[in-house]
Amino acid sequence: MANRHTREIPQLEDSERQELQRWQRRRKTAQALALRARIVLLCAKGRSDTAVAQALHVTRGTVGKWRRRFVARGCDGLLDEVRPGAPRKISDEDVERVVVRTLESVPRGATQWSTRSMAARSGMSRTTVSRIWRAFALKPHRLATFKLSKDPLFIEKVRDIVGLYLHPPARAVVLCVDEKSQIQALDRTQPMLPLRPGLPRQQTHDYRRNGTTSLFAALNTATGEVIGRCCRKHRSIEFKKFLAYLDQQIPEGLAVHLVLDNYSTHKTELVHNWLVRHPRFQLHFTPTSASWINQVERWFAEITRARIRNGTFHSTLALEQAIKEYLEVYNEDPKPFVWTKTADQIFESLKTYCSQTSETEH
Repeated sequence: MANRHTREIPQLEDSERQELQRWQRRRKTAQALALRARIVLLCAKGRSDTAVAQALHVTRGTVGKWRRRFVARGCDGLLDEVRPGAPRKISDEDVERVVVRTLESVPRGATQWSTRSMAARSGMSRTTVSRIWRAFALKPHRLATFKLSKDPLFIEKVRDIVGLYLHPPARAVVLCVDEKSQIQALDRTQPMLPLRPGLPRQQTHDYRRNGTTSLFAALNTATGEVIGRCCRKHRSIEFKKFLAYLDQQIPEGLAVHLVLDNYSTHKTELVHNWLVRHPRFQLHFTPTSASWINQVERWFAEITRARIRNGTFHSTLALEQAIKEYLEVYNEDPKPFVWTKTADQIFESLKTYCSQTSETEH
């Protein structure tokens, strides 16, 4: 390509553009290389270093570095440079075979590669395989989960709830409400051994079940305070009683916006009739399969980690007393969760997940 000695990126040749787009779109490309390809493609559109840096959330120095490397050496300039050291014993082709095999296949009789199985298959040592995986940030043993909502009103509901979080209405309180149902009162079959220097607390692997309880909780998004009550059942009648309890706790004159999921007990005729008699309560339902948007779920994770998971409870009453004590201590110095993403940013993130799912299917 002509004009390689200028700092500006000239018009890309078709072969270069196709190569950059392939690096950018192929989900199994190392993400560092994909980012460099995005930088060059945006620069080729005539954007400034500052504009590209803001668009890709990197520094101007990073944009300038890869712009200069591409101007000087083309697509080869975006590849990592060879570092000085001992002569390599593993060729680029060998590395590519390991990476491609890790990304695009599984061993016979297993769901993912291990360093041992990959070493046996490739003829390399386990240490070499481990180094290659670390270099390309590959972790075959790990598995993350996701769930995409199919709610036909997903966009409208997300905008509604995120709007409450980022721009709460005046003279109103926003509460994230849900129930943590079937919390088990587990008692170990033998006494626990206490924490000692060099040894963690120890408990038996088996346990006795002493009943269950359900925790109804409402998180105030502005203050972080949590209003909670335990009930042995979690039917609509218990939910209606919890609404009445909230009505007593919240000062008169304030509108009450409740963010809650689509659980059937929230939509019964009993609850509907109560809401008709209490017009200051307004319900905002989360999209189906989108519990992440309800902030009280984050608080449920906190109480589970801090008080329930490793607790020993001789009775359901002891469990309920422990939950009540945790609520009292927590509300002495509550801290709200800070919601930062706008609805548009959420949709952009989900767009990435959708494109990955679409490419995987093809």
